[in-house]
Amino acid sequence: MQLIQAKERLDAALARRDLIMLVGDCEVKYQGRAASNLPTGSRLLMIKGDGSFAIHQNRLLRPTNYLMSNSWSTEMKEGKLIVSATKRNPKESLTVFLTNVEMLNVHTMEDKEGDFKLVGTEKELNDQLMGDLEVLEKGLRPLNQEDVFRKGFVDILAEDKDGNLVIIELKRKQADYNAVMQLQRYVNELRKIKNKKVRGIIVAPSIGRPALELLKNNGNEYYSFEFDVTQPRASIKGIDTKQKTIFQALEDNAKKKEKK
Repeated sequence: MQLIQAKERLDAALARRDLIMLVGDCEVKYQGRAASNLPTGSRLLMIKGDGSFAIHQNRLLRPTNYLMSNSWSTEMKEGKLIVSATKRNPKESLTVFLTNVEMLNVHTMEDKEGDFKLVGTEKELNDQLMGDLEVLEKGLRPLNQEDVFRKGFVDILAEDKDGNLVIIELKRKQADYNAVMQLQRYVNELRKIKNKKVRGIIVAPSIGRPALELLKNNGNEYYSFEFDVTQPRASIKGIDTKQKTIFQALEDNAKKKEKK
């Protein structure tokens, strides 16, 4: 594609705030909080109607250069098509010097507000467990959801069948060392406030081995779950505990006696 034709299409697309995807040979210069220069090479330029400008190479997931622009300009100079994006605050600029355009695709895209719905959030898991905490343990009943503590928010505050307070922390991804430490801080704080026994439970699809060892050393518990994130609503497919509850232990003993 001739550069002058590419400029005309770019100008029209930028005015309409279309989605623009351009592949070509270019040099890229950035000036702002720092400065960088990307030597001439084949790149993918992506410009969106929200003002975002991303430069991709044929490697890495993230763009090599990125800018949220307030204004655009294009010009022909010394046989090159120059595309410039600038941001006012903080002051930044991203300038592309194109010597060749292999592909230029322009798309008019419209999004309706409220179309996007994230399925499989911790909030969904939280709400589902609040409806029936006995999927974790018999006799467990909710007291409060997202309770505010001095050191953060407790996902679920509950009480077990023996009257002990139970703090339940939910993690959509693998629970790590930080999650275990966070739970312990909440447990310690609630013990000081209520001056009674407090149990801590982490509910997550998996947990790292060092984190699990620390959790057990602290006297807290871990429950694993399988989270089904198929549309239109996520659900808990099954919950298993790594430690038998008192209820389960009594039930197992009763079955053994029956067999005898």
